[in-house]
Amino acid sequence: MVAFLTAMSFAEISSAFPENGGAYTFAKNILSVRAAFATGWILWSAYIVAGVLYALGFASFASLSIYSIWDLIGSAPDWLHGRHTSLLLASLATVVYAYSQARKTGGGAGWATTGKVIVFGILLVAGLAALLRQDIGTTTANVTPFFDGGSGGVLMAMGFTFIALQGFDLIAAVGGEVKRPSYTIPRAMFLSLGCALAIYLPLLFMVASVGVVPGESISALAAARPESVIPLAAERFMGPAGYWLVLVAALLSTLSALNANLLAASRIALAMAQDRTLPAVLGDVHIERRTPVVAIYATALTLIAIVFMVPNLTDAGAAASLIFLVSFALTHFTGYLARKRGGTTGDCYRTPWFPMVPIVGGLACTGLAVFQGIVSPDATGIVMLWLALGVMLYWSLFARRAEIGDAASEGFDPSILSMRGRSPLVLVPIANPKHVQAMTEVANALARNVWRVLLLSIVPIPEERNGESEPIDLRATESVITNAMRSSYASGDLPEALITFARAPLDEIRRVAEGHQCQTLLLGLGDIEHIRESELESLLNDVDADVAFMRTQDEWTLAATQKILVPVGGLGDQHELRARLLSSVCRSSKRDVTFVTVLSPEATEAEAERVRRDISKLADLKVPGISTVNVIRAKDATAAIIEEAEEHDLMVLGLQSVGRGRKVFGDFVLRIAREAPCATIFLSRQRPKGFQLLDPLRDEIVDSLRNAWAQSPGLGRGDQHEERVAPERPTRGTNEPD
Repeated sequence: MVAFLTAMSFAEISSAFPENGGAYTFAKNILSVRAAFATGWILWSAYIVAGVLYALGFASFASLSIYSIWDLIGSAPDWLHGRHTSLLLASLATVVYAYSQARKTGGGAGWATTGKVIVFGILLVAGLAALLRQDIGTTTANVTPFFDGGSGGVLMAMGFTFIALQGFDLIAAVGGEVKRPSYTIPRAMFLSLGCALAIYLPLLFMVASVGVVPGESISALAAARPESVIPLAAERFMGPAGYWLVLVAALLSTLSALNANLLAASRIALAMAQDRTLPAVLGDVHIERRTPVVAIYATALTLIAIVFMVPNLTDAGAAASLIFLVSFALTHFTGYLARKRGGTTGDCYRTPWFPMVPIVGGLACTGLAVFQGIVSPDATGIVMLWLALGVMLYWSLFARRAEIGDAASEGFDPSILSMRGRSPLVLVPIANPKHVQAMTEVANALARNVWRVLLLSIVPIPEERNGESEPIDLRATESVITNAMRSSYASGDLPEALITFARAPLDEIRRVAEGHQCQTLLLGLGDIEHIRESELESLLNDVDADVAFMRTQDEWTLAATQKILVPVGGLGDQHELRARLLSSVCRSSKRDVTFVTVLSPEATEAEAERVRRDISKLADLKVPGISTVNVIRAKDATAAIIEEAEEHDLMVLGLQSVGRGRKVFGDFVLRIAREAPCATIFLSRQRPKGFQLLDPLRDEIVDSLRNAWAQSPGLGRGDQHEERVAPERPTRGTNEPD
């Protein structure tokens, strides 16, 4: 029942999002890229560990079969039961299937599935015949007590054996390769689960009722001969033929399961690599066969390595089952959110009895997972250690690229934000009527027609004279708000407007931003140029939001912008807000985006080419397919960028980070703001507070890595076109992730 409820949720969300990755893809589309990585990381390991179980299971049954055949001819050697033989057979089966999957999608293992179903059918017919011949009293006695371990034993068995029903979720993992997914995926899932139950439940009942001798229970037989309990039970009601049929069925079953889990694990690795949550090389696809060769071989090698490292897989198998239960609970949760947010519309499968199915199924899977985590603490420890390793790898290696790519995806496809349930605010304080249209256009680009835009006009409170306040003139404020609303409405956007009174504009901006929990703050430098630099930096670092500063000419508009310049300092200069803005701007119309970096005149051509390749990777993350990279040499990096900007309509760059993540207006920024011949947008990304708590440890790690990076000639020079400020510890340039 729990499996069928789970299959319903899987069928709905996987037919709505027919992409490779399964639960990883669901978490990415409905939750966040961080949640997706955690899900994909542990799910990838679960499929690999499940593959290890089936590889060693095949090796065990294969060695038993060879030993039995050899024993019929003569005395079989003991080494056939040895660990070396088991490792050889398990590795051989994995290599064969990996090679087969690399050559053809699916690996061509349909023969194993068909063969095992035929063999199981013969066993069921023979078991039914034996059951009809057996006295009813004997049958009843053989299965009494039915729950030998009580209710606790039932729950424990459910947790440990749920992996036997794990299989319908493999279909979701390869959803991107399925034809007619809205029809095929749900049908395949329900047929898969139905066939499994139609075969396993009757077979287990036959084994328990007619596969034991009088006075013996299946529990006693399993305790005495755990590895061969099913073949021995089949031999009891079918003779030697039953023993061999079970061995054949076991060989075919473990082979097909190994193939399926290897296939699913490689597709999860493929999806994660394409999202930059794993090394990008795992996302390479064969040009002709369209198979993820690198992901397949990497998964197979990892599987073989675990086969050699883990001699006892009891806890590993329990850990795999625990992970599957957690992922199933997560799928119920994401399926519920997807339906509520309107993501499962169209001709996809729709779960009946909503929301009872995802709620009851999710609670059942969660309860089983918690129970198994308690009764199998070693399995829980394995899961937690693997997850901790993944968190460290993500934080140190994948986070920046993954979140840059995710931000760009949000810009190109704003519906992702709706599916994630996000509708935050872009706060735009406006004062200068000449810049109203430019400010609202950029704000709407940041909002991407999904977020809300809040236009803020602050009316200064006049000072009292002779005990009386001067009258307040609201005509200018009304004019600014009216023009801003009219400009937004003309472009199809519907912002909100707020008028407040304050003596200190920056304090009021900070108050409104915090009170409305704004995600992004857009400020015009021309409107607040009379405010001191230190006050701007204080606002920049204190407000809990992304901040964008604009400097524009009176006649500039975003709609007329065709050529965009993006100065970057190196591969580490990866700014999520900039990626989101660029992808959003380029979504509506094709624009020429140039990424530029400055090297010293002494840099060699080889160094320049290396930096160009690094920046190209960054450019592809932000504006896939429509960007160019320009590497120039100059002694004065700022002057070179200003000269380059003469041929562009807009320049977008990030503010410098120093100290413990603080942002500053250095000479570079101020000179660009004063002398740039085109409109300029400076961006500052606010990291989540939870990540800020890790800054001291992170700083030490980054400094160590930076010292090693600096030893590589040429690659450490890309940070020279942002001013270096001397903080308490060694200076960082733009090569450091913000």
